Amino acid sequence: MQLFNRYVSPRGLTVFGCEIMLIFGSVAVAARAHGVAAELPAEVWKIALVTGLCQVCFYYNDLYDLTVVHSSRELLIRLLQAAGAASIIIALLYLAMPSLAIGKGIFVSSLVIFLLAIITWRLIFNRFAYTRQLEERVLIVGTGPTARMVAREIQTQHDFGYRVIGFVSDGGVQNGHSHPPTVGTPADIPSLVREHEVSRIVVGLSDRRGRLLVTELLQAKLSGTRVEDATTTYERLTGKILIDDLKPSWLIFSDGFIVSRWTRFKKRAFDLVLSSIGFVLAAPFTLLTALAVYLDSDGPILYCQERVGEHGNVFTVYKFRSMQVDAEKEGTPLWARSGDERVTRVGRIIRTTRLDELPQLWNVLRGDMSFVGPRPERPFFVEQLAQEIPFYQQRHSIKPGITGWAQVKYQYGSSIEDAMEKLRYDLYYVKHLSLALDLSIVFDTVKVIMFGKGAK
Repeated sequence: MQLFNRYVSPRGLTVFGCEIMLIFGSVAVAARAHGVAAELPAEVWKIALVTGLCQVCFYYNDLYDLTVVHSSRELLIRLLQAAGAASIIIALLYLAMPSLAIGKGIFVSSLVIFLLAIITWRLIFNRFAYTRQLEERVLIVGTGPTARMVAREIQTQHDFGYRVIGFVSDGGVQNGHSHPPTVGTPADIPSLVREHEVSRIVVGLSDRRGRLLVTELLQAKLSGTRVEDATTTYERLTGKILIDDLKPSWLIFSDGFIVSRWTRFKKRAFDLVLSSIGFVLAAPFTLLTALAVYLDSDGPILYCQERVGEHGNVFTVYKFRSMQVDAEKEGTPLWARSGDERVTRVGRIIRTTRLDELPQLWNVLRGDMSFVGPRPERPFFVEQLAQEIPFYQQRHSIKPGITGWAQVKYQYGSSIEDAMEKLRYDLYYVKHLSLALDLSIVFDTVKVIMFGKGAK
């Protein structure tokens, strides 16, 4: 299912929902144990506040990414880190606003209760959720790169309860020792579905002309088995679009990729409100950053550079200078790279914390950029990447952003391969563009800044 235009697994949603109730219930039990039962109905909103803050800390520590947290050791470490962060935040909140406190000692007691409850719940969940009976058995049609890429994604993630039975060869039976194995030919699909109780067939044929198994797939679908394209499965698993074998017809006929005037109006209003608030709140950081850049190295404080925006229009982007003045003294544009020696001392800090991008709020107010969108690239690189990567120009159908889906989901990159990977995320964003998705990306951007992840 989708939440905020992001795919959410039933497992992840189950864990999240149950832990809301566990935390809320733990605080309520602790409050009752401390003798405030009579006041409990009036304190519900305070309990809800504590629950919300704990959930945010859990989310920021990746406790709801079941691929990251799939071992008991990892769970315990991240749970203690999240609980510690929540304790500090709530203590500071109570110190600043004593009226928000539920009662003396209640949070400490509830902390012990919900830690024990969540550890017990997760162990029980892991014991039963990953049993073969609750797994969704998947049969992949095809043995080419696309089919195998989808199989790898299924095997490396723990959020969706998929298990690959094997591949259906698009030629003769292959007796290699691959894992998952090739289990049959197209004629075997009906028997494979019955034998292995297959609930989902993923079609990963690179070339379907004259090879699409209409009769077998239709028979499987009518018998209750879900049949879907590999691109759709890959999108659900990863939050990005598989562009390697992507056909233009998929872009045309798939749901999404529709940005209505009303959506653009809401997005522009969101940009104006958020950038205006950002200007006010970031004013102290802007002044301190400008002073640090000025004192650190010779050269201008602001760095102006041409970037490609919506519909391929070129505009000037503004950033705090994070590199030496002669960073491109040979005249040829160069990709910034991890550990780039051209970056100044202050530059490394402001790039990691994204303080260098604060002047881009002016670009947002002017309408050159959006707060959320694909990362704007330089014309030199756009021309190069458009020749190397299919569908690259489609990312320019909307305004670029200060932050974006690719920026919060993928690390810093400085190669064509990295640009292709980021394009997969950008196309997902273009397809699912909405105000709800923008809000969730802004929420994730805070996490990226706090932990120094994502694009810099």
